[in-house]
Amino acid sequence: MLNNPTVEKLREMKLKVMAQMLINPDSSLEALSFDERLGIMVEKEWISKKNSRIKRLLGIASLGLNACLEDINYTADRTIDKKTIQTLSTCLFIEQKLNVVITGKTGCGKTYIACALGNAACRKGYSSKYYRIPELLLEIQAAKNENKYSRFMSSLQNIKLLILDDLGLKSYTLEESRDILEIAEGRYNRTSTVLASQIAHTKWYELFPDPTIADAIMDRIIHNSYILALDSKKSMREVMAEKIIQNLEKNG
Repeated sequence: MLNNPTVEKLREMKLKVMAQMLINPDSSLEALSFDERLGIMVEKEWISKKNSRIKRLLGIASLGLNACLEDINYTADRTIDKKTIQTLSTCLFIEQKLNVVITGKTGCGKTYIACALGNAACRKGYSSKYYRIPELLLEIQAAKNENKYSRFMSSLQNIKLLILDDLGLKSYTLEESRDILEIAEGRYNRTSTVLASQIAHTKWYELFPDPTIADAIMDRIIHNSYILALDSKKSMREVMAEKIIQNLEKNG
């Protein structure tokens, strides 16, 4: 029987789904031609590998929220540009090496949209990574202490979609400003970055002590960015909490 050596070769080539289908053939496919059966085997193997890659990319991305662009709430009391979201959902902006700036007050859904973009990127096969700026700056400082600064900054350059949340929770020191500029410079016209902030992008200059560094950062981020200015009369955290309570009461 030829199946055994063929199965082993498929496994060596990491074609596990095809190997399994050869071991346990589906009787419903017997009436199909060889080409049709082979096509189905290849399709299932391709889907399995694609799903495995998406799962791996999502794991690496460490997104702050499990969010999807399809689930964004476009209610009347929220200001969200649906057309822009639909454009961004294609992830063409990543191919074009453009950025996305999301601003708005606490609870308006900035982090959700940022993470939803990261989710979409992973599902399109792009590498993504989520950081809160305060935590990223701590990691950069740790890399400096361990003489791994260059390696760490290079790793940030290679991420297709870098998501930086909570920009502007405080003013930055000169050293932190230089690190942020280094990130912006390394990614400029090479990869895409999503930045989320409570502060309007026009006021970001005030976050950095050196006007020259502030100008350089803004020049490398803002001029090639989609700008999403969000507004909401009600915090989305409050909305989600109300839904959870309503579901508990309904099922209680």
